[in-house]
Parts: sequence; structure tokens; C-alpha cells
Amino acid sequence: MTKLIDQAFDLAKQRFAAVGVDVEAALAKLDQLPVSMHCWQGDDVRGFENPQGALTGGIQATGNYPGRATTAVELRADLDKALSLIPGPKRLNLHAIYLESDSPVERNEIEPKHFSNWVDWAKKNRLGLDFNPTCFSHPLSADGFTLSSANPETRQFWIEHCQASRKVSASFGEQLGTPSVMNIWVPDGMKDLTVDRFGPRQRLMTALDEIISEKLNPQHHIDAVESKLFGIGAESYTVGSNEFFLGYATSRQTALTLDAGHFHPTEVISDKISTAMLYVPRLLLHVSRPVRWDSDHVVILDDETQAIANEIVRNDLFDKVHIGLDFFDASINRIAAWVIGTRNAKKALLRALLEPLDQLRKAENEGDYTLRLALLEEQKSLPWQAVWETYCLRNDVPADAGWITDVRRYEQQILSQR
Repeated sequence: MTKLIDQAFDLAKQRFAAVGVDVEAALAKLDQLPVSMHCWQGDDVRGFENPQGALTGGIQATGNYPGRATTAVELRADLDKALSLIPGPKRLNLHAIYLESDSPVERNEIEPKHFSNWVDWAKKNRLGLDFNPTCFSHPLSADGFTLSSANPETRQFWIEHCQASRKVSASFGEQLGTPSVMNIWVPDGMKDLTVDRFGPRQRLMTALDEIISEKLNPQHHIDAVESKLFGIGAESYTVGSNEFFLGYATSRQTALTLDAGHFHPTEVISDKISTAMLYVPRLLLHVSRPVRWDSDHVVILDDETQAIANEIVRNDLFDKVHIGLDFFDASINRIAAWVIGTRNAKKALLRALLEPLDQLRKAENEGDYTLRLALLEEQKSLPWQAVWETYCLRNDVPADAGWITDVRRYEQQILSQR
């Protein structure tokens, strides 16, 4: 098998060289593009604060596939298995509810020490960590409002939670030597007709200003803010709309998060990247698959995933765009979901790096749109899969669907015993 892959790779390099693509340079660049996996796929967004509590905030994890992680030790073991089957650089994205403590800790009192095991694990695996305050699934979010709440005590609680989260995030960056991107998303909104749309947004803006008022070292911590169209239970009014957070990120020069499922069904975030980059210093992309709006299905190698990767590569945004995944499917093996989604995100990046970009740009600049379309279509048939398989072998992971055998074995030996 290895010999066949080597032969195919040699032929693929020649094919790509014929259209001006340096395959080895593309692979070297791919090794500089980490994808941040999301911890919440492994336990259906339960966390360890109150793992039996109800999931709220317009979020749903559907399915009851056996083997869900119920402790941090189990979750890290599952992540270890997934990471061993995915080539190239990775990161891990944590939510605040994945803290570890022998006694209950209120969210506005979380500290770096509550995530020390995660840092040790990240060091062992040579991973960077990213972070999120968890502004949902809590008694003080039950009425649908957190940072925009009209109740000053409620609002202050969530401000303090986000402030504490920033310190946790900065500690990650300081200890691991790579900045942690901390994303703020709030579920705030109303189910039915809303009279006062201005007041909650004004309060949200003021709260966010208070949260980010303390300047943190950008080598350790990056602030990001995320919009949403609507959520279950907030169908009529979302405080943190696209317009709100685009304006906020632009005026405060924070990073802006674009989630593939947070817009109208006919909108795609790939088209928003070039516009947003004119106004904000950085982007965080939540790559997902919104089958029916924000349903967060496992990422596949579809047109939008490829278009997102193309925008990053074509516009040389490697140092300005952070790539994260955001899906949670409880209807299939959760480790397989991680592996499928992350491998597909990396495949899309590789395919983008293997585009004959010089030829495409030349045709476009010369107004030869016929040639541009022909080249775009013909390059889809170039042997990128042979390059991918070699990349996998170089990273000591299965080159084809053989990784599912490892997952099945782990399921029989570990997951089935839970």
C-alpha cells in the first residue's frame, strides 16, 4: 500500500508541477495551518460543571449514541484517540464548563488552576488551547438574557464570568507559547415580538466594553465576538446580531467570529471573509455544516468548506484567520465525528493550497473569464488525493478510511464499557 501511495505521489507532483504548483511547498504551508478542534463534540456540550443539567441557549445535541464522555479523563482519552488519526497541526477549543474542581465553582469565579490538567495535556500533545466563556445552561441565563440583561446583578455576573474567562485564556497563551483565541457568544434574545430592541443592544455593548477594558498581552490572548441569526427560543430577536457584532469588532478592533451556521440559509461565510478583513484585524471561523440552519452537522468536504479554505489561501490570510470547528452530533460515534470533520477541513486547505493560483489570477486579471472557469473546473480533477495520502503517511496516521478500524476497536474496548 505504501509503495502504491509513493508512486501515486510522484506522479501527482509531476501533474501539479505542470500547472505551476509546488506540492512540497503546499505541504509545508499546510503544516503551518492548525485547525482548532472543539471539545464539546465528545460529550454533547454537557461539560463537568453540571453534566446532568439541561442544555439551553438555543442549542441542541440530538442522538443517543453510546459512549459519551462523562469525565475530563474520559474526554481527554477520546481526544487522544481522535488526534492520533488526524494529520498535521491541531489545537483544542475549550468551554468554561469543562473546568475541573473538587468542589462547585461559580462561573464568575473560575481561575486558571481549574484548567491546569488541560494545560498539562496540551503540553504533552504539543497543542495550543482556545477558550470560550459559557453564557448558557445556567440559572442566570434562564430568561434568555445574560450580558444584555436588564437586571444589573445578572448582567454583572456574566461580565465577571467573561473577565475571569479572559484571564484563563491568557494563562493558556502564556503557558503554551501560542495565543489563545477567546470567543464570546451570548444566546440573548426573545421568542416573540420585541418592543425594545435598542436597550438590550446598548447594554450588551457597554458590558462588552467593560469585559475587554483590561488590556491583555496579544501574544497570550485574542478577543473574538460572535453573532447569530436566531436560536431556539429566540426566534424573533437576537441581541447579538451580525450587524451588532460586525460593528462592535470593527469599532473595538477585536477579532470577529463567523460561524457557518449563523446566517440565513442562502448566506455563506466564505463570501464574508474578504469584506470583514477590510475592517477587523483578525477572523475566527467556526466551520460547521448547517443542513437546516444552525444544525451543526459534521463537516464534510462540500462546496462551502472548500470555498472557506480557498478564501484563506487565495488572500494569504494565514496569520489573520483562526480556523475552528463547531459541530456536535450525538447520533454517530463521537470520535469518528471529530476525525471526519477535522480531516475534511484539512483536506479543503490542502486542495486550496494546490490550486494553480498564478494561472487563475493571470486569466482573471487579463479578463479571460473563459479560461478562468476552465481552469477552475479542470483543477478539480488533479490528483490531490495522492498528495493527501502522502501527507497522512508522513504524519503517521492512516491514509484512507482504515482509521475507522481503530475507532471501532476503541469503541469496543473503551466506549462500550461506559
